[in-house]
Amino acid sequence: MNAPALAPPTIARLNDLDRNAVWQARVDLAACFRMAAKLGLHEGICNHFSAMVPGRDDLFLVNPDGWAFSEITASRLLICDFHRNVISGDGQPEDTAFFIHARLHMRVPRARAAFHTHMPNATALTMVEGEPMVWAGQSALKFYGRTKVDEDYQGLALDEAEGDRIAAALGDADIVFMRHHGVMILGPTIAKAWDDLYYLERAAEVQRLAESTGRRVVPVPREIAERTAEQMKHEGGRPSADLHLESIKRICDRECPEFRQ
Repeated sequence: MNAPALAPPTIARLNDLDRNAVWQARVDLAACFRMAAKLGLHEGICNHFSAMVPGRDDLFLVNPDGWAFSEITASRLLICDFHRNVISGDGQPEDTAFFIHARLHMRVPRARAAFHTHMPNATALTMVEGEPMVWAGQSALKFYGRTKVDEDYQGLALDEAEGDRIAAALGDADIVFMRHHGVMILGPTIAKAWDDLYYLERAAEVQRLAESTGRRVVPVPREIAERTAEQMKHEGGRPSADLHLESIKRICDRECPEFRQ
């Protein structure tokens, strides 16, 4: 499907964008899609990653409906506004992608990137009673004090009201376990959202394995959990999320270089 015709004012606004920054955001986001596919963090042609267009508060990048994560390239990503107009790209966002991500980015400005998946281990923790995380493993402590559970599952997000409800339910959390559904990762950058997405699934996988032994999983004492979480925010000042993103781009350059197209 071709993108809808653009009114001249919209074209003028798009021409004002920093094209190099926008292309870099496209490449970064495409790499995240490809690595998520490689690691099995996707679900068919469903699930969505979005990121605000650099320098803009009214336009966001998102994957088009009908394309698997493993097919996404930098140029295939759409630029949309909050009214479902496709400003750049061929196709349309999937319905739930639009109603969740557009309302989230509009209502929660700190969410410059929003990654939503049904990745298996983290999603499994949304389906059982109690708090999802036990806080027993070091990787899990990366998320200590940063999570929330959205308990009010309402089925598919097919209207603005449900998108607004999800946005309101986020509070100040970065990691949202959406009960019976999946997870939402919010980040100030694409790199940070990717880093959290990856380590959340790893932490959930290790917890699931520990619980499968049938032995009691022992949480880290609260004061140590808090201190470790604070340490992980800084990690000696190293930009670990940025380095992580650069590493997956190098892997994609070797294995699927077309992601940059």
